[in-house]
Amino acid sequence: MVPAMEYPNPDSKSAALYRRAQGVLPDGNSRTTIALKPYPIYIEEASGANVTDVDGNRFIDFNNNYTSLLHGHCFEPVRKAVEAQIGKATACSFTTEAEIELAELLCDRVESFKQVRFCNSGSEAVMNMLKAARAFTGRPKIAKIEGLYHGSYDFAEVSLRNKPGDRNGSAPISTAYSYGTPDSVLNEVVALPFNEIEATESLINLHGESLACIMIDLMPQTLSMVSPSEEYLQALVRLTREHGILLAFDEVISFRLGYSGGQGMFDIDPDITSIGKIIGGGFPVGAVAGRKDIMSVFEPQDGQSPRLPHGGTFNANPITMTAGKAALQDMDKDKFDQLNAAGNQLRRQVKEIITELDIAAQVTGKGSLFAVRFHDRPMRHFADIVIGEEESLFMDKLRRYLIGNGIWLGGNMAGCLSTATTQAHIDKFCQVLKAGILAQK
Repeated sequence: MVPAMEYPNPDSKSAALYRRAQGVLPDGNSRTTIALKPYPIYIEEASGANVTDVDGNRFIDFNNNYTSLLHGHCFEPVRKAVEAQIGKATACSFTTEAEIELAELLCDRVESFKQVRFCNSGSEAVMNMLKAARAFTGRPKIAKIEGLYHGSYDFAEVSLRNKPGDRNGSAPISTAYSYGTPDSVLNEVVALPFNEIEATESLINLHGESLACIMIDLMPQTLSMVSPSEEYLQALVRLTREHGILLAFDEVISFRLGYSGGQGMFDIDPDITSIGKIIGGGFPVGAVAGRKDIMSVFEPQDGQSPRLPHGGTFNANPITMTAGKAALQDMDKDKFDQLNAAGNQLRRQVKEIITELDIAAQVTGKGSLFAVRFHDRPMRHFADIVIGEEESLFMDKLRRYLIGNGIWLGGNMAGCLSTATTQAHIDKFCQVLKAGILAQK
């Protein structure tokens, strides 16, 4: 095994860069999700599944920029396509053929995608999906599942901070995630209980006439990569049809589950979808896709402004469009199957470790996504899935052990594979995971 790096090391280059960053950046960074105390790791270079930091430490990357890198780092077809495009144009106040080509590729792959509107991030995609649902239906409210993360739009953040006790009977309370969120925002969001059909149906029947959409993530990272049950999803399909509510999928993460995204894997066609991450080939991207009549809210009508005006200086910029097309063109159905098979293999090997060590733990996820949890209780409802304080402390110590031994993983012990991930990488992950668990005992 590669010798463990010294962390924390106040004399390291990363530590020095963090001290410098704190002078000009709040908490020394621009992303809450990458914060690591006492200082974050600063990257020097990355290629494929490997990352090297400024102190020369090497890591196998099982985070892939929070699932956005389908092929790992500096994928050659993307790099070459971008290098060619940079010599032509980077960002301009014109449309380009590259925008059409990426939209055509997406619409060809996903049955529910009739038209696409590009933006610059998953948060923007979710925001515009919700705004489109309101503009199309003329209804003010949205419904979302308690505890699910959908980016940084204040309506989408509602209930993200919820705890199991934040209930009024069987109904989750709409709570703020960001301080200063107005009560008016909370009043327009109905929080639904995860996988609880009867309680969900009661809430939708109560609010149905004012609901523009029900939003759900098929592979919720904040709920330990536990998917909604088939029965729950079918109940949402039925209820949205009964009440004229749009079924909105947040596939910013789950779109990597297959050639036609998570909706292809689950065989459900939503009315509207937000996507991002992998469709940008490693560059900033987001998009809303859906039925043509819904997407018409972005179009001027009879000489009037669109029902949903939408601009963005870097929307559909040719660099991102070119990179996204190159990344997705290299992923046919067989390659998605191969990537998902690698994910199955990792989960299988982690299960073997759990059995061998005879510990209370489990591994969740589908396709190339996974999470490791250190309890053996069934995870069906929100209260079952929420991570306890002791579990969180154990996972934080274990994650730091993994990082110190060359495995890069995001918070909460959740990760993903890329096409650059090999069996040797999976074996190394499992070797270090096993040693880390034993080291915590």
